[in-house]
Amino acid sequence: MAMRESLSGLFRSVGLRVKVFGSAPEMLQTKLPNAPSCLVLDIRLPGMSGLDFQVEMAKSGIHIPIIFMTGHGDIPMSVQAMKAGAVDFLTKPFRHQEMLHAVTQALDADQKRRAHEKTVSDLRLLYESLTPREREVLALVTAGMLNKLIAEELGVSEITVKVHRSHVMRKMRTRSLADLARIADTLGIRRVKPKRS
Repeated sequence: MAMRESLSGLFRSVGLRVKVFGSAPEMLQTKLPNAPSCLVLDIRLPGMSGLDFQVEMAKSGIHIPIIFMTGHGDIPMSVQAMKAGAVDFLTKPFRHQEMLHAVTQALDADQKRRAHEKTVSDLRLLYESLTPREREVLALVTAGMLNKLIAEELGVSEITVKVHRSHVMRKMRTRSLADLARIADTLGIRRVKPKRS
């Protein structure tokens, strides 16, 4: 297809690696590169629409940023694509510079997403190294409870809480309570302070 060849040449001319797919199922069956990537996708695809394919990718856990292009775009279509996470929606004919700008934005976004996912994955591994009791202490500490109250809540001595707390800080590789609270937020650890009568 002329458009595919033209875009492949454009992307290669600025040093980008390019992989071309003939259909949506072909892409889904291919092992995708483990590097910042983006997908330039026509709204009109053989077999299914680009918007339907965007939904399929999300269901399959593929979160590559998408740049849509179309010769027949309308506002509701572009709104739907953008709400579902598309980076851009270009109407043909577009200038090469517009496409390159969109691709640069998409690659930057994917690099940030990958870095965030790696951070979360690394933090999850650290969290999994905690004992069940240390996890309880982490949750209560980051909920803002004092050692004395944590000790009462868990039925242990205050010294024991301090020991667990220092283990948590060391294992989570953090020096401050603020950093520990940020890690708890990142991992979605929530613990409400118990209401005292």
